[in-house]
Amino acid sequence: MNDCLILNATAVLTGLPGDRARLPQCDVRVRHGKIAAMGALVPEPGEVVYDATDRVLAPGWVNSHHHLFQSLLKGVPAGLNARLADWLAAVPVRHRRAFDHEALFRLAVRVGLSELLASGCTTVADHQYHHYPDMPFDPTAVVFDEADKLGLRMVVCRGLATQVRQIDATPSPQIAPEPLDLFFRRVADDATRFNDTAPDAMRRVVVAPTTPNWSVRPDELREIARFARSLGLRMHSHLSETADYGRHTSEVYGCTPLAFVERHEWVGPDVWFAHLVWMEEAEQRLLAQSGTGMAHCPQCNARLGSGTAPVVELLRLGGKVSLGVDGAASNEAADMLSEVHMAYLMHRLRHGPEALSTDDVVHMATAGGADVLGLPGIGTLEIGQAADLASYRLDSAAAIGLHDPGSAPVLCGRALQTDTVWVAGKPVLMGGEMPGLDRAQLAAHAREAVQHITQTVAG
Repeated sequence: MNDCLILNATAVLTGLPGDRARLPQCDVRVRHGKIAAMGALVPEPGEVVYDATDRVLAPGWVNSHHHLFQSLLKGVPAGLNARLADWLAAVPVRHRRAFDHEALFRLAVRVGLSELLASGCTTVADHQYHHYPDMPFDPTAVVFDEADKLGLRMVVCRGLATQVRQIDATPSPQIAPEPLDLFFRRVADDATRFNDTAPDAMRRVVVAPTTPNWSVRPDELREIARFARSLGLRMHSHLSETADYGRHTSEVYGCTPLAFVERHEWVGPDVWFAHLVWMEEAEQRLLAQSGTGMAHCPQCNARLGSGTAPVVELLRLGGKVSLGVDGAASNEAADMLSEVHMAYLMHRLRHGPEALSTDDVVHMATAGGADVLGLPGIGTLEIGQAADLASYRLDSAAAIGLHDPGSAPVLCGRALQTDTVWVAGKPVLMGGEMPGLDRAQLAAHAREAVQHITQTVAG
């Protein structure tokens, strides 16, 4: 059983909104993987005790949008100064041909998950679109297996493209389109094998075409929505990442991107979209009123020069906003501490210092993520919730001299050291180290893999 007592935390963040965001110094008791008590607690006989003195305790981050296979595509020179369309062609599209065997794909997933875990992330939604008809391995099974080895909660957003973009007119076999009937069969099988409907599920499957207005035909989009809902699966995709999305949708379909997806049954509380940088006011209202969620990816949006998503505006409308890291190929700082730090700064730059507090950002990156993923049993520190927690060291160089310890995870960002991480009460990171993971060996294998990828693409 995953039972323990966490004592003496200097500050406790709950992930809840408003005046419930912080607790005075308190202890947390875990029983059977869930939070059983909070307050001034005394150790019980035989209880495992963790001393959280000089630590900040918070819910584990919930990363609502990622591309794990890109973890071996950081800083590709051809994409460093490119905007989205050119970056797509130069980096993920061009390099997918190297991911034609399980070992390389598995290594990339392990690299990405270990980096996320090191930042205190406990739940990951991987938009896994690397699929093609005659694939020699099962990428969904690989992602779940690697998450299980590290002890993380995993949501696999199973990607799909039934057609290729014009600029990808002569694709390699690894980016060949996938017939819709084959996709349906494979997703139904994935759902049978892996999907758990529990509010604190360790495994979830989501239906996730790459982009609604480019990757599939409009008639297929509606068919996909009905298929997903018939299986009780949530839906996810990219949308409105750049101004080109809106221009293309207006020219081809005579409406905005949000109106287009609404027309094809792709809005509602079981749907969330990544990015949504470019939205008209009517689209923001539609998003909020329909309960459709946003996965905000501030570092990727800044890195590619795509713009600043209307997060503050959406929150004021009562919309659902979460935080996503996106792929390491467009965000070399693939961790949630960097992401919360960037989210905090980006919107204060745009709207002023009253735009977002550190507690607002924590809520967005924990409870907000749990909300869009449909996992109400995680994301907050409350009695009865899953014991997904992270503690951060206040003796980290970046935190020394900090007047408000509870603000450390947001203000200090990646420079803050993660000490211990628990998932369902089980310690999966202790003293900054992951049990059973040799980081030096992982780094050596990654260097060899990068050389292999470079040679494969050059050849």
